[in-house]
Amino acid sequence: MGQYSIHHQLVAIVSLFILLLPNIHGWGDDGHVIVCKIAQARLSEAAAEAVKKLLPISAGNDLSTKCSWADHVHHIYPWASALHYANTPEALCSYKNSRDCVDYKKGIKGRCVVAAINNYTTQLLEYGSDTKSRYNLTQSLFFLSHFMGDIHQPLHCGFLSDNGGNAITVRWYKRKQNLHHIWDSTILLTEVDKFYDSDMDEFIDALQQNITVLYFF
Repeated sequence: MGQYSIHHQLVAIVSLFILLLPNIHGWGDDGHVIVCKIAQARLSEAAAEAVKKLLPISAGNDLSTKCSWADHVHHIYPWASALHYANTPEALCSYKNSRDCVDYKKGIKGRCVVAAINNYTTQLLEYGSDTKSRYNLTQSLFFLSHFMGDIHQPLHCGFLSDNGGNAITVRWYKRKQNLHHIWDSTILLTEVDKFYDSDMDEFIDALQQNITVLYFF
């Protein structure tokens, strides 16, 4: 894929998505779909071809159909649960890799979303090399696409004590929900229902039209 990897493009496009929606930073399945649809539409020709070849036939060359895959394979890959987060001790807002990148349930260092993004980026850089990769690069793409969305959700990078906001109950209009779920899904769906008559495709089109800056990779 040359000097610029799929990862570099996803970073820029996800960041641009955040700037367009200053009040929406987290997402469940719908949000991951949105991020990946926008990202895939802005890949370079070489990266788009790589994604097309890595995706299974069932995806129909639509990366967004697999962007929530990592949320639904915990029973197959239980070690992957810790890869969705990077938590810091209470009241410490600065991330320290040697201290905070750890699977606290297993006590294994190097398992967090920061390490996962680095790891799967490194794996994908082997795409197109003369030597066959020892990694499953299709799964690497699925993981990376998902984690690039996760890391922009503030409760995936929060304090260890509040369990990513799952331990905090708040009221959203008339409903009580845990804070993580509100950031993941409720804010986004409320926005779509309020301004786009629950039409997610229309919402995505509006986002696409509001991206006026072109990035070249």
